[in-house]
Amino acid sequence: MRNTLKQLAKMTVSAAVLGAAFLSAPALADEDGVLKIGAPLALTGGLADEGKKQEAVWQLWLEKINANGGVEVGGTKMPVELVYYDYQTDGKRAGQLAEKLITDDGVDVLMSPFGSGHTKIVAAVAERYQTPLLACVASSVSVYDQGFKFLFGTLAPNTGMTESMVAYFKEKMPGLSKVAVYGRDDVFPKAMATALAASADGAGLDVVYNELYAVGTMDHSAAVSAIKSASPDWIYMTGYTQDLILGRKQMSDLGVDAPIISMVTGPAYAEFTEGLGELADGVTSSTWWHHATSYTDTIGAWSSTADFYSDFVGKFGSDPDYVHGSCAAAADVLVNAVQTAGSTEKVAVRDALAATEVLTFYGPIDFGDNGMNQGREMPIIQVQGGDIKVLYPASIADSEMSMIE
Repeated sequence: MRNTLKQLAKMTVSAAVLGAAFLSAPALADEDGVLKIGAPLALTGGLADEGKKQEAVWQLWLEKINANGGVEVGGTKMPVELVYYDYQTDGKRAGQLAEKLITDDGVDVLMSPFGSGHTKIVAAVAERYQTPLLACVASSVSVYDQGFKFLFGTLAPNTGMTESMVAYFKEKMPGLSKVAVYGRDDVFPKAMATALAASADGAGLDVVYNELYAVGTMDHSAAVSAIKSASPDWIYMTGYTQDLILGRKQMSDLGVDAPIISMVTGPAYAEFTEGLGELADGVTSSTWWHHATSYTDTIGAWSSTADFYSDFVGKFGSDPDYVHGSCAAAADVLVNAVQTAGSTEKVAVRDALAATEVLTFYGPIDFGDNGMNQGREMPIIQVQGGDIKVLYPASIADSEMSMIE
């Protein structure tokens, strides 16, 4: 126990130092003059790739905000501090650290960790302490139907993804008739698998395989063999990056193929294509945002999608994905709510979030009664020759769908 406390103390200092590195004045000495944002992040463990993306884009955002002296709240400039801890991809620990951020660190608002499951845990803590919580990577409706009043999410409902994919693929492949669905038994991946099966069935497609796999599964061969026997036209697998990489490799090893292979949300991440090489080619997916969109920002650190893209590539040398876009926009939305409220008083900030209806570089943010961003057209993407191509919607599409042979 003593070692654990020492470790937490060390992490607190590290987080504060990291945040202070971007401040333009020594305002940390006066905590009342600082807007403090807290976040439990998965920086180690199974969701470390995703957690590090949140950390990176928030540091980019923080640097830009504090380069201008912070944000103006009630006529006063307030520098912004980000306080975060590594919860090691352990949901229970995420909840404990969220409570620590509120009670010990005195944060004004919270940002949620990656994923619907861990967001749900942190949301219960935020609700107990009536602290506004913005989730930038949680899209399962089951997180938002719990009656939480302090939770808001920038991702649109995931059901919109499956309906648009079914419609698009039916149009592009008139002979499409049989679908195999294979999903990770976890909040978001399970919700996506369930929604796809329902959307496919509703569109008259035959769902010839529909099973879930346990978290931590390291051998998909039995499921892949069963899918092969069902001879689907479309294989749809959900999970996180390492699950999908393993699943795609085992499909190849066992000679499983289909005209359409979708992995949600694999191709949205560079780690997926890098981990699979040529095996990623032809895989489709859906995502909440792509940098090919063209939005003009009315409230935040970046004036447009192109402005954000330029800064991101200049800093990291790679393209941003939807995690980067949604999380940076979420930070802007939080600040806008504090500015609208005119203070960091938590209930006032919560009320300002509930009334939010703005346009950001990431797109429109308009929270519904359950705290979720309203539905909109979400891109369908495909790996083609190692590059990510947008297939849908037509307004940003840069390629036609390439069938897997």
